[in-house]
Amino acid sequence: MLEQQDAPAITLWGAGTTRTLRPIWVAEELDIKYALNPIGPRTGETLTTEYTQLNPKQKIPFFKDKHIQLSESVAICRYLIRRYGNAATMESPQDIDQQAREEEWLNYIYGELDESALYVIRRHGALSQVYGEAPVAIEAAEKYAIRHLKVIERHLTGKQYLLNERFTLSDLFLMTCLDWVHTYDIPMPQTLQEYRKRIASRPAYQKASAINKPG
Repeated sequence: MLEQQDAPAITLWGAGTTRTLRPIWVAEELDIKYALNPIGPRTGETLTTEYTQLNPKQKIPFFKDKHIQLSESVAICRYLIRRYGNAATMESPQDIDQQAREEEWLNYIYGELDESALYVIRRHGALSQVYGEAPVAIEAAEKYAIRHLKVIERHLTGKQYLLNERFTLSDLFLMTCLDWVHTYDIPMPQTLQEYRKRIASRPAYQKASAINKPG
């Protein structure tokens, strides 16, 4: 277990994947103390009796803070920002319209890029020994990803961030998906390449990426 000083109340489980990076990155952006159990998704560690009692889904990431336990990356990140975020670090938009726009982008990125495209490629590529080979599904998923990258490119043209005000959780999720896109050598529009380079310069991203690496 990696621990920061003063026995933090917050504990995260999971490292080594795009989805485990997200809560680690949020915690680093917020500069809060946490402990990390860097278990992997297919090492057998999520199948132990001890972990299954914590999280019957047997998935990572998982999170505990005093009285609350959460097992989905979106929920974990939202909780951390809402409870510990502020104007000096990272916070949810205060305006209702902006909250709705952030929610729209977050759901779009997670639903269309992560689940419907990139994880399909992972499922039938790197994890084909578990889920089976499906080259047609991979090809279709790549085309689907490219389609939605173009949508995001048009929106980001001339903007620093998705909401064009400040870095929000929707940007954090987009960046993790763009890293995934880069890993799979899927063509990335120039606007998104520049956006990715800009977000990658954030110290919290760099620290979280190093912490999230397996081993």
